[in-house]
Amino acid sequence: MAVPGANITAQKYFSEKINTNLIAKIYSIQMKTQKFNIIPAFTILFVFAMFTGCAQQNQEPKEKPTVFEFNQEELKGAKPWTTEDFKNNPENFQFVVIGDRTGGANAEGTFKLAMGQINLLQPEFVINVGDLIEGYPEDRADLNNMWDEADDILGELEMPFFRTIGNHDVSTPETKEVWLERHGADYYHFVYGNVLFMVLNSEDGSRPAPPENIKEDLKKYNKLKVEDPEAANKLLAEFMTSEAVVAALGQPVEFPEKQMNWIKKTLAENADVRWTFFFMHEPCWENPSDSFKAIQEMVKDRDHTMIGGHLHYYDYDEIDGVEYITMGPAGASFHHDGPGNVDHIMWVTMTDDGPQIGNIALKGIFDRMGLDTTMFGAYDRKGY
Repeated sequence: MAVPGANITAQKYFSEKINTNLIAKIYSIQMKTQKFNIIPAFTILFVFAMFTGCAQQNQEPKEKPTVFEFNQEELKGAKPWTTEDFKNNPENFQFVVIGDRTGGANAEGTFKLAMGQINLLQPEFVINVGDLIEGYPEDRADLNNMWDEADDILGELEMPFFRTIGNHDVSTPETKEVWLERHGADYYHFVYGNVLFMVLNSEDGSRPAPPENIKEDLKKYNKLKVEDPEAANKLLAEFMTSEAVVAALGQPVEFPEKQMNWIKKTLAENADVRWTFFFMHEPCWENPSDSFKAIQEMVKDRDHTMIGGHLHYYDYDEIDGVEYITMGPAGASFHHDGPGNVDHIMWVTMTDDGPQIGNIALKGIFDRMGLDTTMFGAYDRKGY
């Protein structure tokens, strides 16, 4: 009686047996004729490779597992579904982008809630656009406490999380040192699914010093957000229209030569990827510097998308056929009214035709148990 798979197993055994015996014989001949150097060592490897290749070619191909099946006898004609063209291309993958956590108190814990919501969706990884901590610490211990708190929240995720450096993350020279100690690099790249992800540092030396009283103003604002939200909003409006903040927002982000050289080198080393994503905290395209224009020139002939944050307000631009997206917040303070004032995540599916992008308001994601009304403040801070 035939045993399923016996032919393949036997074939593999005999091919291995033949290869082993053949090598032994060739080796024996070589040792006997060593002084004439008739059969060099590489000949053994060549013959072995030939026999191994033949054995592999003779093996029967494995059948692909059936993904979709139904009773074709019962459903010979019309069928109660629209198509059998499933969206299951193995080359496609999904990831999530999330915006600023900090830059104003978030007593509702919106960002922390988002970690559980993302776990429900099961993307392959998550990447943010900066500002994971409030920054402007009292001392190094205070700063490390901020990072410990952020890392505890990120530890709830069931998939990798990629950080982008933001102005609150590196608000002083000491905070830059701690970033490097804890996270290794302030700009970096990785390739996933033949897609290049470049994470830039928009805070790399060209940003103006923060307003003098920002540490005290943040403490006052964070306290008011809990005790008197209306007064907190008034204080925020005054801060956002102050001369120092307006000047800072109007100053273009210049990338220093070292980072520019790295960008150029990384692009050259990954010229054949199917798409390139750029992540940066500040949306540099809003007021492009000479160095940012140079980056745009570097990538004008390759498919790419640029994603930033910082402004706590969702915005979409298409410039010369390229998508530029500014993420809304995921817990950070709302800076001005409008439809971009929404806590959300971005769901990206990478396809052969480029990224498919869908924004999901955090208030629209809840688990199988249903909407938890006790968490409604975190689900929907604005109610917009």
